[in-house]
Amino acid sequence: RYLVTRYRDVVHLERHPEIFRANEEGSLMTRVMGHTLLRKDGEAHRRERAAAEPALRPRAVKEHWHPVFERNTNDLIDEIAERGEADLFKDFAGPLAARNLACVLGLRNVSDTDLQVWSQAMIDGGGSNYGDDPAVWQRARAAAAAIDEAVDELLPYIRRNPDNSVISCMVHADDPLTEEEIRANVKVFIGGGLNEPRDSILTAVWAVLRDPNLRAEVEADPGLWPRVFEEAIRWIAPIGMYPRQVAEEVELGGVLLQPGDKIGVCLGSANRDETVFERPDEFDIHRTRTAHVAFGGGPHFCLGAWASRAAVGRIALPTLFRRLPDLQLSADKPVRVGGWVFRGLLTLPVTWSPGGRSH
Repeated sequence: RYLVTRYRDVVHLERHPEIFRANEEGSLMTRVMGHTLLRKDGEAHRRERAAAEPALRPRAVKEHWHPVFERNTNDLIDEIAERGEADLFKDFAGPLAARNLACVLGLRNVSDTDLQVWSQAMIDGGGSNYGDDPAVWQRARAAAAAIDEAVDELLPYIRRNPDNSVISCMVHADDPLTEEEIRANVKVFIGGGLNEPRDSILTAVWAVLRDPNLRAEVEADPGLWPRVFEEAIRWIAPIGMYPRQVAEEVELGGVLLQPGDKIGVCLGSANRDETVFERPDEFDIHRTRTAHVAFGGGPHFCLGAWASRAAVGRIALPTLFRRLPDLQLSADKPVRVGGWVFRGLLTLPVTWSPGGRSH
């Protein structure tokens, strides 16, 4: 597999989906989830994306999901406010991302814990099991089967009761998706739509808690929180790498590629390309060049981008720091960061004065 690591090559690649195909032969994702829209090209991809998209457009996010995200954020802070300490990975960011995702998808019949377990199992299998570990495949298959069962249980209700959810949009589209297509795409939304907001919350909180000047600035001007979010996903791209396959002979970055060649698009590297971003390893919300590629690009630009920007940058981050004003990194428990295909914080231990502020 050729790794594409430079910003300009990643941008070029995404502008030419007819050459650099998402429908990769032997895809790990397809093996776990079925043939999802993320591994389709052209009209097949456009059709499935168009069916899911209405639930995730900016207006839908603002009018329908914004209040849901606010409620979920405050409910979770209520649950931990009296404790005075937590690991924000397992006690806040993970459950919040799961709860928000369940609402957006319309999965009223699953728990926060279920979604987190299923998401991690499918990420471990369909996202990064290049070592072909059979135990990882077994967990991924079990998660996929559980998701299929939950979707099948829900579909009859959704057919009778349309709502604003992604599943409802896919069911009631002008060109409705088949049950097989719905099941596959629900899996891909769970696989990618949970870890990205979770990890961006954690990265942003960690960056702000490490920098007293940045913290003072954003607390004085909460309008800066969306910038913190954008810089967080540039600084540590939640999806560090995704695959593509070459369809015709082409030169990229000075390398001649042949049809069938497989490549890995390294967003984590492109977002720290020193020819594009000045001082790329520093966390700086005021950098003049802010056009990161954390959401990908071209026809496969992340469907959940607007929902993530609202849920994290406009709601979760300012709400957390407003309600727990003396939030601090734990003095004796370390922060751990890991992953490559998917990268983020694995722990974020913090403390604060018990109680917190009301909503």
